[in-house]
Amino acid sequence: MVTVIDYGSGNLKSISNGFLKIGVKPKITNNIEEIANAKYLVLPGVGAFASAMKNIEYFKDIIFEHIESNKPFLGVCLGLQLLFNYSDENLGIEGLNIFKGNVKKLPNTEKIPHMGWNNLKLTKNSKILEGLDGKYFYFIHSFHGVPKDDIITSTVKYGTDLTASVEENNVFATQFHPEKSGNFGLKILKNFVSIKN
Repeated sequence: MVTVIDYGSGNLKSISNGFLKIGVKPKITNNIEEIANAKYLVLPGVGAFASAMKNIEYFKDIIFEHIESNKPFLGVCLGLQLLFNYSDENLGIEGLNIFKGNVKKLPNTEKIPHMGWNNLKLTKNSKILEGLDGKYFYFIHSFHGVPKDDIITSTVKYGTDLTASVEENNVFATQFHPEKSGNFGLKILKNFVSIKN
């Protein structure tokens, strides 16, 4: 069962449609018991870091339990940024602290937000990105994750090399939107729901 957390800060219709296109009907819910029973858990996200963290407070413990149970977890866009310690967007607001590192504003040398199609450069093997080196994906963001540990699986060139995706054990996250990225994005969703746990 793919479960999408409805915490008031996610593009639920878009991510749901992505899974439907690969023949998987996701459950969109804010019910703690249903989230606890998820086999695959998805954290989408749009908007500001601070408001998203306020909305997600109620779900933090169940997210941690899911990850600690070694079940696959996917963060998308803001859902990636929330996994870090802090963000420059809202200083003083603590993230989920699943990944060590902070979220930084994009370099001023480029137009902000970074919006449109860009190709990935894979930096290490990834369970969900296999065969997708150099393929194009859809981005829209003004901030990017800067991890302290070696968890970056792909980068995107936008003035400099930015984090496009991260992966550690059973936790996966993409700065781009796989559900808006055509067949290559759908392949990522397929790969995600094919992970054994």
